[in-house]
Amino acid sequence: MAQVEYRHATRIYPGTSAPAVSALELEIQDGEFMVLVGPSGSGKSTALRMLAGLEAVDEGQIFIGDRDVTDVQPKDRDIAMVFQNYALYPHMTVAENIGFHLKIKKRPKAEIKQRVLEAAKLLDLEPYLDRKPARLSGGQRQRVAMGRAIVRQPQVFLMDEPLSNLDAKLRVATRTQIASLQRRLGVTTVYVTHDQVEAMTMGDRVAVLKDGILQQCDTPRALFDHPVNVFVAGFMGSPAMNLIELPVTEAGVSLSAAQIPLSPAQRAGVTGDKVTLGVRPEGWDIVSPAEGLVATVEVVEELGSDSYAYVTPKMEGFDDGRTIVVRAESGAHPPQKGEQIGLRPKTASVHLFDTTSGLRLSE
Repeated sequence: MAQVEYRHATRIYPGTSAPAVSALELEIQDGEFMVLVGPSGSGKSTALRMLAGLEAVDEGQIFIGDRDVTDVQPKDRDIAMVFQNYALYPHMTVAENIGFHLKIKKRPKAEIKQRVLEAAKLLDLEPYLDRKPARLSGGQRQRVAMGRAIVRQPQVFLMDEPLSNLDAKLRVATRTQIASLQRRLGVTTVYVTHDQVEAMTMGDRVAVLKDGILQQCDTPRALFDHPVNVFVAGFMGSPAMNLIELPVTEAGVSLSAAQIPLSPAQRAGVTGDKVTLGVRPEGWDIVSPAEGLVATVEVVEELGSDSYAYVTPKMEGFDDGRTIVVRAESGAHPPQKGEQIGLRPKTASVHLFDTTSGLRLSE
């Protein structure tokens, strides 16, 4: 086991001008579960493949422990990778798939059998050791791929969207198993996903990328509570944070009846004439139309324990079909489709960003 470090690591694909990964500075601690997350094309998979040695590093360095692996062959990096398509050998049994790497390394048969059984026990695969992959479910195949990585006893696990081929219910169950397994094994793990819910629920820390540039790296709670810019604010959290552009006045910013003052530090951070107000769905009080921002309920999502209302407010900029998402208080009677309600942001739930730069305005 070892820590991983990207030092100004850059990857530029031939024929392109913009880097796929640009000057990535990221340190992953020994035994940490680090999740790389971002939209399609953000550079997260490229960053993982650079660490695996499957993509060249055009500038900078990558370290595993104290060793510079920037130009080291993939097979010599002491890593194990789990892909989204499982990459199992169809003609081999589960036991043969799990132990294949040990076999080509010419390990003794007794050692191979012992390590395969240990991995199978960890992953609840003991009843399936004699089956071929075609007779397994998607979740079982993914566990076999995990087992093949575990028996190698690498310094680092690399996982590239390993749950993307599973159905929604199985994804939830399997992500819990993977996170629990990683805690027990204590192996440094770098996990790539485009699903921010997956990132928030699995990672010790989460690194958010956009256009090849690291936006923020922190614990899931810190990313949720203190996003560094508008992109992170809108990307992390489900449903996403509501972002509303408002003009700056001498009093601060106003949203209908709500007045939000700006501190001297916040005013100093404003580079234009507008501020972006961020409020998560649970950050609204639903009041009478006379007491807050008037909005019309378009759709109500009933999710059992929660209800989310998608509303169109009566204000400039929301006449293009955009909506605000509001969570009804647990146990409260949710608003009905077509109803007019008032919205008032809870003071403690307000996030403010400079509209021009997108950066968070410090409190």
